[in-house]
Amino acid sequence: MRGMGILVQVLVTAIAVWVSTVIPGIDLGEGSTAAKIGTLIGVALLIGLVNAVVKPLVKFFGCVFYIVTLGLIGLVVNGLLFWLTGWLAGELGLPFTVTGFWPAFWGAIIVALTSWALNIIWDRVRSDD
Repeated sequence: MRGMGILVQVLVTAIAVWVSTVIPGIDLGEGSTAAKIGTLIGVALLIGLVNAVVKPLVKFFGCVFYIVTLGLIGLVVNGLLFWLTGWLAGELGLPFTVTGFWPAFWGAIIVALTSWALNIIWDRVRSDD
């Protein structure tokens, strides 16, 4: 059952990244629908990897900034991590681009809100079973 949860998280993140492409400066590139879905899944996996490896380090070393700003620095950190994900995607040959800080900032907010909403829906569907 744990594997199903991971698969759902990847799919939820992929959908959230797709929603974030409404922001100018976040682009999936050209390609078929299947290619775009593959890109979204690859980016979702990258986001999971970046959040698992880099984010805890940033939080640990920047904990004073989190305290001083009452957590608002987290919005900036999430934007920078989303921008990093766009850069890593390009380095790995995925046609996903984030052209700057502000698209990354707003894209990260959209991904977070969309993931939150989809996870609430998933939890309700799962609890009805």
